[in-house]
Amino acid sequence: MSSPRPEDRPGDDQPPGPLRSEPGTLLEQVAVAVLGIDEDGRICYWGPGAQRLFGHRAQDVLARPASVLFPAAPLDGAGAAERLAERGRALGYWRARVPTLHRDGRVFDCGFRVFPVTGAGGRSVILGLASESEGLDRVKTNLAFVDALFATCPIGLVMLDEDLRYVHLNQALADMDGAPIEDHIGRTTAEFMITSDGGAFERLLRSVAEEGRTVVSTPVVLRTPGRPDLEQVRSVSFFPLSRAVGSLPGVGGLLVDVTDREQALVEAAAGRQRLALLDRAAAGIGTTLDVRVTARELVETVVPEFCDASVVEVVEWKDENEVLDPESALVTRRIAAVTSLPPPAAELVGGLELVTYPPGSNIHRALATGRPVCVPVNDDFLARTVLHRSRARLLVESGLTSLLIAPLIARGTVQGITMFGRSGDRPDFTGEDLSLAGELASRAALCLDNARLYSQVQDIALTLQRALLPTALASSPSVRVAHRYLPGSRVTEVGGDWYDVLDLPGGRVALVVGDVMGHGVPAAAAMGRLRITTKALARQNLEPDSLLAELDACAQEAGIAYATCLYIRYDPATGLARVANAGHLPPLLRRADGTVESVDEILGVPLGVGGVPFRTTGIELRDGDTLALYTDGLVEARGVDIDRGMTALRERLAAADGSLESAADDVLARLLPEGPTDDAVIVLARIRRTDPDSTAPGHQD
Repeated sequence: MSSPRPEDRPGDDQPPGPLRSEPGTLLEQVAVAVLGIDEDGRICYWGPGAQRLFGHRAQDVLARPASVLFPAAPLDGAGAAERLAERGRALGYWRARVPTLHRDGRVFDCGFRVFPVTGAGGRSVILGLASESEGLDRVKTNLAFVDALFATCPIGLVMLDEDLRYVHLNQALADMDGAPIEDHIGRTTAEFMITSDGGAFERLLRSVAEEGRTVVSTPVVLRTPGRPDLEQVRSVSFFPLSRAVGSLPGVGGLLVDVTDREQALVEAAAGRQRLALLDRAAAGIGTTLDVRVTARELVETVVPEFCDASVVEVVEWKDENEVLDPESALVTRRIAAVTSLPPPAAELVGGLELVTYPPGSNIHRALATGRPVCVPVNDDFLARTVLHRSRARLLVESGLTSLLIAPLIARGTVQGITMFGRSGDRPDFTGEDLSLAGELASRAALCLDNARLYSQVQDIALTLQRALLPTALASSPSVRVAHRYLPGSRVTEVGGDWYDVLDLPGGRVALVVGDVMGHGVPAAAAMGRLRITTKALARQNLEPDSLLAELDACAQEAGIAYATCLYIRYDPATGLARVANAGHLPPLLRRADGTVESVDEILGVPLGVGGVPFRTTGIELRDGDTLALYTDGLVEARGVDIDRGMTALRERLAAADGSLESAADDVLARLLPEGPTDDAVIVLARIRRTDPDSTAPGHQD
């Protein structure tokens, strides 16, 4: 038997392999017997493992010669027990493979490692560690194979725990990820294998870890933080790790880079991403007819999926007929900006309203050609496009390395530009990206132009309506009036609400309020026609029902299909008010004592219907009484029942004991705290009687 090699001696420094088995794991797989042989060659120690390996109980072998464990065949000319003890004392450590005798008579190969142990009394004992050679060879072979596999295998190998954190991996996988092995340990796969599949890859891994599934040769498209510019395709196989060799539960995996072979798959994935982005853009851009909201929807759609920063700027034309002049500076207004990068990128895209670009800039080039352009953020770009040094410094420090400038042009009108920026962590813009940006800009430009045209129509309608409404109502010593008009929101457009107070012959006063169905310029024009016609008819001193009949005929002739009108004619001499109603909400009458009544006996059909006569009713008004005329925008809103609005209006009128102006303000503040969704009108008319018997104290105008 040869002497032990230096590498077999404990204490020799050996570089650790990439995979080290814990002693507990090895002992669980290979039965290890511990026994001691004294100076007389007798067994003096006998562990539980020795009984399992040799079959003898401790009481049967203790104090017996150690030769009982071996067949009669000599080992290097001596008995096996004698030779093991002699070599252990002489060399300090010795190992050998020796035929061994089991209690049942079976002979088997056993590996021994022997070394001396000295006790407190100076007596020396040879301690032996013995294992069956077959099991020991199997474990050694497995460990050697795993060590060689992780060290030399050209494909990626990985061991993950139950939480999908890296426990072990080989250099081939680390090279694929572009990060050292030690950077992986303890971190999750999601941090190194970044996919755009909505979490499908992580769900696949979890099904392996939690359900014991096996995945074989599944293609996955991903990026890694170490190589963010490289989109890889990997063929992955994963399997659950068992406890067969004492390992922790988790997932084992093999990963092969098949990017070159699967380039078509990469291109298809990129195409799907572009289509998905366009689909989200179609659904998310232009949800309102507000220019700033539309611009914000565009930048929020593309960041961070398509780029790291984006802005939208509209051109500040001097007049409607101005065209782009390449030889003149271009002024734009930034109306939306967003970035996913840390400062100073946030400072770069925000905090700036007006931007001036010098003649010949890249902005001019994009607007002149009508096509997107891609430019690197370099000295040439900064010199030609960025006027202010502070902005140039911010752009350099932001980390943005390339910009894609897309013109916003719709219906032949230049709206402005949108810019997309990428940092150095992303690949540069490609030809496909230019096409995608052009499509996004085209859709956004159309939405912005729609919003612009809508705003123009809104402004025209609002201007027309305000021009047609009275700027100052008629005044009378017998009637004090307060009035308020609020146009609807930009969502609902300007409506056809109108009102008037008219002086009539004989000292009489007419109060009118109406509403034309519809919104925008047509409703405003119809409202103006009805108001002017009503004013002309009122001067003829017609009875209210006769006036509405004439107004109804005019509405039918003008093609006004549906409009409401409430007409009240008050005679201070008699204190009597004559009321006729064409489908409008009934007036409310607040008596001087605070009680509120509804004048709803004569609700007629709307104007434009025809064929139904109108009726007139009379009510007596006393000093201090207040009439309230209003439109549905005051008491009705989407999701709010009109009865609740009417009740609220009654309560506010009952509580109104101050001036008419403060009462009108209070009604609007309480009923429309967030503004109206539709046009809203309220007219408050307080009666002033000079007859001493009818005077009611306790009120003021």
